[in-house]
Amino acid sequence: MIVDDEPIARDILKSYIEQCPELVLVKSCRSASEAYEGLHEFTTDLIFLDIQMPVITGTEFLRSLRKPPLVIFTTAYSNFAVEGFELNSVDYLLKPITFERFYQSVQKATERKHFSERPEIKEQKVPDYTFIRQDNRLLRINHKDIEYIQAEGDFSSVYLGEKRLFASLQLKSFEELLPAEKFLRVHRSYMVNLDKIRAIKGNVLELQQAEIPVGASYRLALMDHLRI
Repeated sequence: MIVDDEPIARDILKSYIEQCPELVLVKSCRSASEAYEGLHEFTTDLIFLDIQMPVITGTEFLRSLRKPPLVIFTTAYSNFAVEGFELNSVDYLLKPITFERFYQSVQKATERKHFSERPEIKEQKVPDYTFIRQDNRLLRINHKDIEYIQAEGDFSSVYLGEKRLFASLQLKSFEELLPAEKFLRVHRSYMVNLDKIRAIKGNVLELQQAEIPVGASYRLALMDHLRI
């Protein structure tokens, strides 16, 4: 899949892909929103992803995907290279892109895909609870009881219905601790239990005990996660 807001850049990548027998172009997208649709429509192994795009940047788009395909960044700006590799991209191509450099990236992607498809050891069952430190003890919290979590600077408030717990963890830490299929960050300051969503009204989630705003940069990921 190609995701780039520049028509000329898309045409060049399309011509390169057509010269590679191991590649099949499933969709050429002008924006992240078109790419979300494409990921639902097609099985996609590799995305050639521009970084500087309007509304949602390439890095924001990649961060929003729970199980992203392999990604090769394509951009005219070298200052995004570090962030690109931090996101575990296969490669980082600077425009104008030569076919030789393009094909080197394709070979890297092919090698990584073959490596990832090796048989894996069966995963252990993920616990359905988390321990949160409260005063001088660790309190066990069942995931199903958490309604939402609110960022409080370097700390967080965990809401269990009408009950609130104060945790010495940042919201980012909860993103790593809680199961991605059940909990989603919907705002810079909020993370919600998807099972607790009763309704969506505009950019507001109606939960059982609260109403939570949805940030503009998080909305598409939320809709994608809920398959709306």
